Amino acid sequence: MAGAASGARTIRAELVVDAAATLGEGPLWDDSEGCVWWVDILGRAIHRTDPESGANRRFPIGPMPGSLGLRASGGLIAAVDDGFAVFDGASGELETLVPIDADDPSMRMNDGKVDPAGRFWAGTTDMDHRPGLGTLFRLDPDLTATPMVREVTISNGLDWTLDERTMYFIDTPTRRVDAFDFDVASGALANRRPAITIRDGAGSPDGMTLDADGFLWVALWGGWAVERYAPDGRLDMRVEVPVAQASSCVFGGPGFQTLFITTARKGHPPGPVAGQPHAGGLFACRPGPRGRPGFRFRG
Repeated sequence: MAGAASGARTIRAELVVDAAATLGEGPLWDDSEGCVWWVDILGRAIHRTDPESGANRRFPIGPMPGSLGLRASGGLIAAVDDGFAVFDGASGELETLVPIDADDPSMRMNDGKVDPAGRFWAGTTDMDHRPGLGTLFRLDPDLTATPMVREVTISNGLDWTLDERTMYFIDTPTRRVDAFDFDVASGALANRRPAITIRDGAGSPDGMTLDADGFLWVALWGGWAVERYAPDGRLDMRVEVPVAQASSCVFGGPGFQTLFITTARKGHPPGPVAGQPHAGGLFACRPGPRGRPGFRFRG
């Protein structure tokens, strides 16, 4: 396994459900239902996992789902390949709200998250990840979609600090987590700067979440792990995952003590992946630090 972390405490994640997702992504803890929602982008499906029973329900949908957020009015907001949509977990129905690049099949939506003011942020990427073609969008509760960061290659993990004054963002090929000054009232961004640089051999930064201490947990694609970083960039902890392509993570469960981790089997033929029998599964661990409740989209 790549990128051993010298000096950092190391623990291991265990399998929750062997879903064999092609590109598992975007885990979301639903505290009202006690479940994890997550997506299989290339499998064109949304998953609902009950971590207590291990029951997993798969909802096939037409477009490719990139990410999800809880809605204050019920159901989920979703970023899909042609824009923003709402998903009803009871019926399995998906309804497009705001098209984004709907006439360009080379583009799709990717990772996203709801901010402290109830806006949903999600970005695009070219299907072949050609440089600079993606954009990070902000969807306001009135359903206005505004481009916020342009010339992005693979728009990925994002989250906000406890004081709501900083937004972290990952464009995967930069191998960094960047920070922006964030105005919670207006949703404006300013002063982009590097916050964390991923060391050589550790994999590429993908999805991300912050814990209740303000530390960042970054899933490392190709790195067999999720790593915890202090706000000053110091590596603090490593969660080893028995799958090379760790894609994203979120805290959930009672007291937000459990870290849930999505993985992928992208690039491998059907059947067991050599050395990674549970590639594409959902994993979890209890690392010690706790997470915090997510926000709900107000539209």
